[in-house]
Amino acid sequence: MNKIHSTLFIVVVIVLLWSAIGPASYTSWLAEVGPAVVIMIILLITYSKFRFTTLSYCIIAFLSILTFIGGHYTYAEVPFFNWLKEEFHLQRNHYDRFGHFFKGLIAIVVREILLHFTPLKQGAWLSTISVSMVLAVAALYEIIEWLSTKVATQSKISKDVLGMQGDKWDAQWDMTLAFLGAVLATLLLSRLHNRILQKRNRIK
Repeated sequence: MNKIHSTLFIVVVIVLLWSAIGPASYTSWLAEVGPAVVIMIILLITYSKFRFTTLSYCIIAFLSILTFIGGHYTYAEVPFFNWLKEEFHLQRNHYDRFGHFFKGLIAIVVREILLHFTPLKQGAWLSTISVSMVLAVAALYEIIEWLSTKVATQSKISKDVLGMQGDKWDAQWDMTLAFLGAVLATLLLSRLHNRILQKRNRIK
């Protein structure tokens, strides 16, 4: 395994183990952290067959860490963002919004998958479809979160997982921020991503 990839993996595992020690709720922790752990396992299994660029692995590691922190404290109670809330007299803890915005970075990972497994080439259609897929996944995730609250047996766990903090438009904000993050990631990182892919192809 590439040294950088190995380092990223070790850091992510350390944060995962930390997040599992005394979380606010093990049930909500499992609900939040579970999908990221499944993705990590899939990436490990497929690493020898399909290897992402280091940029994509950095994005995946960063988003995993954000998820593990949110799973440990719950998204509504991350300490630093509670401090920001009190210091600037904000109406809510904005870690959830922060996390959903940066989840838009996954558009770079999506475009790499599309370039490798589909006939799509670099250009407007690739960017449009990548951003659209991020928005679709964000919407699906909100639906799954909503459904999870309908089957949860404890109302507190439901609130922790949903993380609405009294905002009835929370799901719409989450999707909008993921969309904006995906658009910005595509605009700012696509050229860098293309150069990395071209360099890797020349080495091969």
